[in-house]
Amino acid sequence: MVTTQSSQLAVLRRTSTARVDATLAALFDDRQDDNRSAVAPRLEAAMRHGLLAGGKRLRPLLVYMAGRALGAKDDALDAPAAAIELIHAYSLIHDDLPAMDDDDLRRGQPTVHKAFDEASAILAGDALQALAFEVLASTSHPRLGNLVYTLACASGRDGMVSGQALDLDAVGGHPDVDALAHMHAHKTGALIIASVRLGGLVAVDEDDPRLSALTRYAAAIGLAFQIHDDILDVTGDTATLGKTSGADAARAKPTYPSLLGLKGAQRKAQSLIDEAIAALAPLGERAAPLADLAHYMIERDH
Repeated sequence: MVTTQSSQLAVLRRTSTARVDATLAALFDDRQDDNRSAVAPRLEAAMRHGLLAGGKRLRPLLVYMAGRALGAKDDALDAPAAAIELIHAYSLIHDDLPAMDDDDLRRGQPTVHKAFDEASAILAGDALQALAFEVLASTSHPRLGNLVYTLACASGRDGMVSGQALDLDAVGGHPDVDALAHMHAHKTGALIIASVRLGGLVAVDEDDPRLSALTRYAAAIGLAFQIHDDILDVTGDTATLGKTSGADAARAKPTYPSLLGLKGAQRKAQSLIDEAIAALAPLGERAAPLADLAHYMIERDH
C-alpha cells in the first residue's frame, strides 16, 4: 500500500510540476513567439535564473491537489499555481541577498545576486512579484477578487514579508517555541495556506467548510515543513540540499532542533502531520493524495 501511494504521489508531482513549469516558461517564451523583445534583457535573464532553475514546486502542487480534491479542472488551476510559484521565487531571490540570509547557493546553482549582481536580484524579485498578480488577474473567474486577495494577503505585511522581518529580528536572539512558530506561520506557512486556498477557491465559494478544512491542513503541514527544513539544515549536506548546510547555526538563527533537540523536533513534525491528516476528514477519499503528501514532506531527504 505504501509503495502504491508513493507511486501515485510521484506521478502527481511529475504531472503538476510539468504543468506549472510549462506555464512559467511560456511567460518568457511567448515574448519571443510574439516577436516582442524584452525591454531589459539582463532583468529577464535574472528573472529566468531565479524562477526556472528547478525546485520542488511544492506550492503549485498544493494548488493542484487542493483544487482537484474539490472538483476543479487543471486548466483552471494553472494560473493560480504559476502565481504562487512566482511569489515564492521572488521571496527566495530576496531572502538570499547579503542584507538578509546572504546565501551563495540555491538549488545547487549560484543565487541570483551571485550570478548577476545585487541590484539585478532586487529588481528580478520585484518583477516576479508583479508578474504573479499579472498572471492571476489575466484569468476569467467568478471569484477572481477572492483569489487576488488571498495571494496579496499571504505575500505582504500580514503574511510572508512579516515573517521574513520576524526572522531577521530573531537572529542572535532567544525566542521560545511559540515565538518561533508565530514567525514560521507567516514566513513559510502563509504561502502554504494560500496555495491550498487558491486551489480550493477555484472550485468552491469562500464559505465552503471544506476550504476551512484545507486551511487547517495547510497550517499544520506548513509548520511541519519548516521544522523538517530545520532538521535537514543540521543533518543534511550541501550537495544534497542544493544550498549551504549548517547555514542557520552559522548565522545564529533560532531553529526547532536548537530549541527542542533533534528528536524533539522530529516528534513535533510528526504530531503536526497527524494533525494535518485529521483535518482532511471532511474531504473524504478525494483528499488521499494530500494525506500522502503530508507524509512525504517530513520523509523527504532533499
